[in-house]
Amino acid sequence: MRTKMKGRISRIGSYAISSSIRDHQQQPCITCTTFNILAPIYKRLSNEDQNFRESDCRTYWFGRNQRILDWLLYERSSIICLQEFWVGNEELVDMYEKRLSDAGYVNFKLARTNNRGDGLLTAVHKDYFRVVNYRDLLFNDFGDRVAQLLHVELIDPFSQCRNGDLRQEILIVNTHLLFPHDSSLSLVRLHQVYKILQHVESYQKEHNLKPIPIILCGDWNGSKRGHVYKFLRSQGFVSSYDTAHQYTDADAHKWVSHRNHRGNICGVDFIWLLNPNKYRKLLKASWSEAVFGMFKCLLRRASLTETDAFAFLKADNDGNYITYSGFCEALEQLNLTGHKHGLADEETKDLWVQADIDGNGVVDYKEFQQRIWKTTWSDQRNDLNDEDEDGFVKSSLEQTIGFSVKNAVLFPPEVEKGRWPENYSLSDHARLTVMTHPYRKNISTEEGCMVHAMGCSNSSSDSSWESLRFHEIVLCSMNHAVYVLPYRTAPILLLGRVAQRTIFKMITDFNPCKLHFLFIALGASERR
Repeated sequence: MRTKMKGRISRIGSYAISSSIRDHQQQPCITCTTFNILAPIYKRLSNEDQNFRESDCRTYWFGRNQRILDWLLYERSSIICLQEFWVGNEELVDMYEKRLSDAGYVNFKLARTNNRGDGLLTAVHKDYFRVVNYRDLLFNDFGDRVAQLLHVELIDPFSQCRNGDLRQEILIVNTHLLFPHDSSLSLVRLHQVYKILQHVESYQKEHNLKPIPIILCGDWNGSKRGHVYKFLRSQGFVSSYDTAHQYTDADAHKWVSHRNHRGNICGVDFIWLLNPNKYRKLLKASWSEAVFGMFKCLLRRASLTETDAFAFLKADNDGNYITYSGFCEALEQLNLTGHKHGLADEETKDLWVQADIDGNGVVDYKEFQQRIWKTTWSDQRNDLNDEDEDGFVKSSLEQTIGFSVKNAVLFPPEVEKGRWPENYSLSDHARLTVMTHPYRKNISTEEGCMVHAMGCSNSSSDSSWESLRFHEIVLCSMNHAVYVLPYRTAPILLLGRVAQRTIFKMITDFNPCKLHFLFIALGASERR
């Protein structure tokens, strides 16, 4: 049976697995595998006795995990990310660490908090990477979920991609998000992704990293129809599997990767890729948009039309507007607040600031439409050209690396057709392997800054920037957010650390009174 399966997988994944060795001789490639291996403490062996688990029978769990390791070492991916790794069993941990170490991998494991028994394992091959740094991320929330952050540098045989002192670095994240047992937990999962991206952003800032590729691996416990997927897409991440197969965001039904304990099948395992030099929304803005998207989804689930939803938010208010108290009451009724896993008070206030566009203390029907009801998700943006359609101006260039997705394979092969095979027993998840090629990529040499002026006041006839007021001013670097200034009447003079004369010089040819949104790329250094 084992020989038969081995021949089958080598045919199905011939390009992504077997031929990767051949392609490696022609051009460098990086392969990445993510796999939820189903911890023995969760694997039920009997439908009659739900408490009889594989962990009670060493022969079963030992044999199954040996087979999992056989496949992992046969594929020999450059990066291996495992979820539901049984960290609570010393024998199993030693088995994985020994076999992976003997095969040339550097391993990092992390247990879920509160002694839940399982956790994560991330392994990178020494032939491909030098480990620069490693961080644990503990969510300390419902479900005791965790994440791993690994900062690595590519080494030979990728030297042909080098150019002078160019460092070929990558950030790798491995995680397993909470299973949404009910709708209230969808917000928890969204929070977990937000924490991951905040952590990555803080790490980049702390270590003064220029834009580098970011790979997010794991079991996201949500499909392409979900809020987590849309949140990551709004930040510019792409699903590597969908990219390889040229699937769109609407092609959610074409593949699956998990059959859950309820018997439902869905696609929840992803390898997300973000290449450098992509325009990224402010993380906080994406977060607010994601929560508003969830808000709207709950309103529509209650069969409310646009007019009904506005009336629901108005509550008993006689005016044609929504008050802050009515807004808070609606959030609580929709189970987004009022419990320990809901939105914090500060997050609720931030949402209100986003909704109240003109800053007059209430949300009228037009603001309700724009911020809540007709919120749309923005796709990833194209690389910045010398000057793009949003008015970004590119500075001089230096080289870094990016990754192009060449192929991606799910095993067992039936899941690629949206079916779950009854004879598959390695796990209740499919294994996803992605093959990429690194390539040289140009980025701005200056740590560019962006001024984002939302809702510019056009009531003044004076076109000078000194007299303008903004509902929100955000100053950020192209790597990460630096400032968020949500002041109602914040003058441009509040933009501290960027020299004012730089701003004035860059915007001389603009008439901001005619603009509702304005994006301007600036250099970090002063320009004469």
